[in-house]
Amino acid sequence: MRGFIKVFLTVCFCTFLGCKALGQKFTTHSVKQNETLYSIAKQYGVSQEEILKYNKELKNGASLSINTILVIPSSSGAVTNTKSNQKEKGQVANGEVAELVNRIMNDSVAKREPIGFVEHKVKKKETLYGIAKEYGVAEEEIKKYNTQLYAAQLDRKMVIRIPKYRKPTEPQNTIDIGDFEKYIVAPKETRWSIAHKYGITIDSMLVLNPSLSKTSNYLQEGYELLLPRIAGSTVENQETQLFTSYTVPPKMNFYRLEKEFGVKSDEVVRLNPEITERGGLKEGMVIRLPERRLDPGEINTDNYIFYEVKPKQNEFRLTRKFGMSWEELIQLNPELRDGLKAGMVLKLPKNQVGDFEVRNSLVLDKINLLDSINVENRPKIMFLLPFRLDKLDLNDAETVEWTIQNRNSLKYSLGLYSGALVALDSIKSLGVSVDVKTFDNRLDLQRTKEILQRENLGSYNAIFGPLDVLSLKEASTQAASYNLPVIAPVPAKSDISLGNVFFSYTPEETLREHLLKFISDKREDENIIIIADAKNRIVKDSILSKFPSAKLVTVKEEEENIGINRDKLEQQLSNETENWVFVESDNFKLISSVVSILNSFHNSVLEMEDPKAKKIRVRMFTTDKNNAFDNDVISSTHLSNLRFTYPSVYREAPSDAFERRYKAKYGVVPDRFAVRGFDVTFDLLLKLAYKNDLLGVSKFIGETQYSGSKFDYEKDISSGYFNKASYIMGYDNMYIKELE
Repeated sequence: MRGFIKVFLTVCFCTFLGCKALGQKFTTHSVKQNETLYSIAKQYGVSQEEILKYNKELKNGASLSINTILVIPSSSGAVTNTKSNQKEKGQVANGEVAELVNRIMNDSVAKREPIGFVEHKVKKKETLYGIAKEYGVAEEEIKKYNTQLYAAQLDRKMVIRIPKYRKPTEPQNTIDIGDFEKYIVAPKETRWSIAHKYGITIDSMLVLNPSLSKTSNYLQEGYELLLPRIAGSTVENQETQLFTSYTVPPKMNFYRLEKEFGVKSDEVVRLNPEITERGGLKEGMVIRLPERRLDPGEINTDNYIFYEVKPKQNEFRLTRKFGMSWEELIQLNPELRDGLKAGMVLKLPKNQVGDFEVRNSLVLDKINLLDSINVENRPKIMFLLPFRLDKLDLNDAETVEWTIQNRNSLKYSLGLYSGALVALDSIKSLGVSVDVKTFDNRLDLQRTKEILQRENLGSYNAIFGPLDVLSLKEASTQAASYNLPVIAPVPAKSDISLGNVFFSYTPEETLREHLLKFISDKREDENIIIIADAKNRIVKDSILSKFPSAKLVTVKEEEENIGINRDKLEQQLSNETENWVFVESDNFKLISSVVSILNSFHNSVLEMEDPKAKKIRVRMFTTDKNNAFDNDVISSTHLSNLRFTYPSVYREAPSDAFERRYKAKYGVVPDRFAVRGFDVTFDLLLKLAYKNDLLGVSKFIGETQYSGSKFDYEKDISSGYFNKASYIMGYDNMYIKELE
């Protein structure tokens, strides 16, 4: 408890400590060709360090990308006016689509000159996002003509100028003519397979089709895409024959050539008249042979997986990664003959194995985050947790201690936050600086709204929390406007359908599927029995769908009593093979009774008079180890005898560097909430230190594991990112062990 009081005092300090910044005026600058950080700094009369300070994505010494928008602090306090042509952000890598981009993207990202202004008086609770949406302009356009908003928040009764623009003319429909065409997505096709077919990058596909989600890889069957026409597709039946040079080896003849290259002897002679002139095939002769075409079949997820080439990758790295020769890669991807380029989508055999994992037919790189951090990244995190500081008298230690022990929300918050603080210490020791702001939302939706509206959410990289569903939904709604990820550190069930929420707690359905797969892989001829109460009818049906021959034991549920008939269970048991019994309930009375009965049968015999009768062997499972299984009336010895097995979000944390740091900081051993807080936070910080964009990183980072948890986030079609990772845990000689 002394450790939690220490945590609580830390929370009080962090929550009430504020940071203030001096008012500063800014302007923006769109980088033009051949401009450098030095030339831009000289143009505006500021230092390079000042520009780097306000543009964290820049790296000192690195070249600037054309059209990058920079925030420039004014050296004299006055705003410097610049008239630079602002072109598209995010240039397309493929030149073949650049012309179309100019036509379809100019309205959304090109610079516009206002024809006038409207004055707007800020009302209570209004946000810059809401005002921009109301007038149909971008937030940056409002800031441009109200430069005080670069350093200050909106205040009630503030009067700001809203630019007015001419309505854009409707672009001509060029979809069905020229170099572009409509493409209808076929069954089992993915973004990767279509990009490979058309020889473009995923970025190009997104630019051509702005309606595609930037955070999900989902592609619906029947969806219409705009794509560049494949070269040669405008000429009917056009086919270009490719040839390869071949040096004739000793003892080569036409029969062997046909077997090896699939080409008839008369075709070889037609292509190489010198064969006739020299009286046949001669050793050392260099001849032309038609290149053997590899039949790719349907390019879909049934027969291929896909990989997007990363910057700085070369032939050696790719062949080593996939365990294939360069010639094999070229056969599947002929465009590699023109060189390896970042962003290319490569096709690989479905059954290819190597140092990678595959998700939704896309190859994910296994990245060691500890070895890949960029110390120049400086993430900014908001912790939004219910500490209820308003309800506690910190001078009354006894009352504070009782409240911590008996109020779950406070116990969870302090546990999570204490582990998070150790994660912050750990990332700091790796050389990464993190800006942190901690707020007490008091489990109050209105207070959550006030905090979020008061803060400049665009300056944050992630929000940790809140714990209650209503506040979590509010946070995700407001953060979505800034593409800001929200981390749900505890189980959360709601109608949240926004794509920016990371549900770190693995869903019950995923845990159940993991256990059923584990059992299916291990099962030989075991006798499966299901004991499930009425509340778990859906769970019972899912087990039966996996094991149709499973036997059922009815649970009697009366007003005061709940249990099973011991004799009827005995009739279902086998002494020929081991009995695997599922117990699905959250009623500790039923669980206690069933555990006791199963333990009494284990290692007993059905027919006491028969000396040759085999002993009964029983093993117990559940797909949902809820709090009822931890009730004191349930014997741990019995659970160990039954080798009780279950899926879990947690594992028993080893004695590692985290535990040592925690004990040194608080003087106590971390509980499972502290372990969870460390794991979730450290995973978040490492990913942001690798690339300061969690949504982007989550597309290609696979499974990660820490002290007591592991994470493998996968984007849901209609919602956020869900953790699919879990453990299979089991009792073994009074110890709980990881079984996989």
